[in-house]
Amino acid sequence: MVLGSALPAPATPDPGAQKKLVDQRIDSLKNHLDDTSAALATAYKNLKATQDKLPAARSVLAKAQATAQAADQAKAAAAQQLQVAQANEAKARSDLEKATDEVAAGRKRIAQFAAQIYQEQGFGQLDVALSSTEPQQFADRLAMVDTVLDVQSSTMDRLTTERANLTALEDHLTALRVDSDRKKKAAEAALARATQAQAAAAKAQADLQALAGSQQRAATAYEDQVAADKAQLSSMRVEQARLKKVLAERAARARARAAAAAKARAAAEARRRAAEAAKGHHSSGGSSGGSTGGSSDGSTGGSSGGSSTSTGYLSRPVRTGWVSSEFGMRLHPIYHVWRLHSGMDFAVDCGTPVYAAAPGTIIQAGYTYSYGNRIVIDHGLVDGVGLASTYNHLSRIIAGGSVGRGELIGYSGTTGDSTGCHLHFEVLENGDFVNPRKWL
Repeated sequence: MVLGSALPAPATPDPGAQKKLVDQRIDSLKNHLDDTSAALATAYKNLKATQDKLPAARSVLAKAQATAQAADQAKAAAAQQLQVAQANEAKARSDLEKATDEVAAGRKRIAQFAAQIYQEQGFGQLDVALSSTEPQQFADRLAMVDTVLDVQSSTMDRLTTERANLTALEDHLTALRVDSDRKKKAAEAALARATQAQAAAAKAQADLQALAGSQQRAATAYEDQVAADKAQLSSMRVEQARLKKVLAERAARARARAAAAAKARAAAEARRRAAEAAKGHHSSGGSSGGSTGGSSDGSTGGSSGGSSTSTGYLSRPVRTGWVSSEFGMRLHPIYHVWRLHSGMDFAVDCGTPVYAAAPGTIIQAGYTYSYGNRIVIDHGLVDGVGLASTYNHLSRIIAGGSVGRGELIGYSGTTGDSTGCHLHFEVLENGDFVNPRKWL
């Protein structure tokens, strides 16, 4: 999985709904395919669990990145406002310095003027002007005095104005400093939020990458287990082919024995009738031999072998529990292919007693690659077919050789490829799987 630095915000499915769907799949795996590899079921569950977390993790990352982007924009805006406020403060400080210099210069001029008046005890030269005796000279000197007084008044007025401007500039500078300080704090807060948001986004990115790594590992484990499970399935098919051959050979020998016995009976009957004819006796119409209703191979006859309805020949192998999975084709929730569920699953606790469904001979009792502890009972010829039953995933096997109907042969378990305690019960006709309900 390749992750970019930024992901678009997807339309996230409801994680709860996705979890419910996965739980349903797992329940389907447990309830309908108990004979699936437990390791495969675990790998599948782990894979789906990580896959379900990915959309939520991507959503968290997208939100964190959006928050970080907004925080960066707010930080940039705050920094710009701070720069403007600092520029305004600098300009106000420059204006204040200029106004301070002008006030100082005005005060200096006033001081010099006052000092001159004090030193000259009056207007000095102006007194000379006023002491003039000629009218024109007096008028000129009087005009000069007016000019001096105007200059003095103008200087005082300008000084007053400059001092007022100075006070206003000081107040303005104080306000700008407060504004700069506020915007500086806002910029610092925006920077902290942006840093925090970026850290959250980085964590979300790291979490998503870690989850993607987990998903990849889970996918690899799942794929490896699928391959192993398929190898086990192939092994089961090889074992089934071997068992079919064994059962077919046993059925052929049973048929041969039955045919030989029937031939011997027919020959004996022919000899008996020939002997009676030689003595001149005549039959009364009844047969002293006739059909025995059975055979030397252990066949009990049963009901019509071609019927699809229950014959009742086989007894229920367990006396508790319920059927959690029937015989038949079904869609595998992991492989997503149709495959045969070759028997009936009885939902029982581990350690539940398991009984022989009919009389017969145990021809296999031990551990197999996928079935775990397994018992195979050959029931001989029944209604013309070689009938056998199997009992799988047992926790313990306690019987061997010939067994009678209802005899304890073992205890249920979850050995082999099994996701939980149950009994997987199979019925075979001439080595081929058939629906056990036909015989129960």
